Amino acid sequence: MDGVVSPDTAIAIGKLGGLAVLNLEGLFSRYEDAEARCAEIATLAPDEATARMQELYEAPIDSELMVARIREIKAAGVVVAASLTPQRVEQYADAVLAAGLDVLVIQGTVVSAEHVSTHGTTLDLKAFIPTLDVPVIVGGCASYQSALHLMRTGAAAVLVGVGPGAACTTRGVLGVGVPQATAISDVAGARAQHLLETGERVAVIADGGMRTGGDIAKAIVCGADAVMIGSPLARAYEAPGKGYHWGMATFHPTLPRGARVRVDQAGTLKEIILGPAHENNGTFNLMGALRTSMATCGYQSIAEFQKAEIVLAPSIQTEGKHHQRAQHVGMG
Repeated sequence: MDGVVSPDTAIAIGKLGGLAVLNLEGLFSRYEDAEARCAEIATLAPDEATARMQELYEAPIDSELMVARIREIKAAGVVVAASLTPQRVEQYADAVLAAGLDVLVIQGTVVSAEHVSTHGTTLDLKAFIPTLDVPVIVGGCASYQSALHLMRTGAAAVLVGVGPGAACTTRGVLGVGVPQATAISDVAGARAQHLLETGERVAVIADGGMRTGGDIAKAIVCGADAVMIGSPLARAYEAPGKGYHWGMATFHPTLPRGARVRVDQAGTLKEIILGPAHENNGTFNLMGALRTSMATCGYQSIAEFQKAEIVLAPSIQTEGKHHQRAQHVGMG
């Protein structure tokens, strides 16, 4: 997402132990001065934002600039991951792989094993992915069957989530979505079936709907091996969105499915990811919160933590928290 990942923040996140995914169809592949375009987006009035973003994203994709961005990140010595949509991945795959891309993400609102379009050729992931020499992450998906089909294409990991992201409006615009805990659990079931069939374990990445360390911990217990987060990192001082966050479908030319949301810059990337935290609401030191949650429950690894018991308790965060709620602090 352009409001979170620039070449500079991709490098910074990589050095902190994370993996940032650069949107190769976003502003950083369309403009040399993409940071200035992000800064402009941050100044727009709410009633102007969508229309102006549509105009900005109409600029053509520059394949040479796309290659330069990948090389810039690669030169810093971190793993380079970047995303393309099913509609464009075959067009640009050779160029970005030659530039040194380490991980390719094929990403859309919902991705099927065979992309069918009336406006061009189809993309058969089962035929396409084995031709690549790098790991491929594919998504989104939100059901057992769709995830199993994606796993059978040879994907190294699948992204799980349709509509839970902070900036996403897909559930309202399209009426499509699955509660994230249910989606993760179902896809984890598909992972187990695929492992049984092939002996190969495909990673499950929860994509969207997580704001705090506690949210990340619950995603892991539901069955995720990793998480993809946007809005928590958009709050970093280094983020190109300057306190705003928007999704990859926010600027769709005919049917926008996202909003530009204000998140307010509150700390550095290091403080948000690794700490130290200076807020008590779970939005800082996300990895420290995950480790502490695991330790509290008595687990030493992600694989072990996925065996923890899940309790459905809507009042668990409000029980006994009268003063926090009244004073709007902590979990209030």
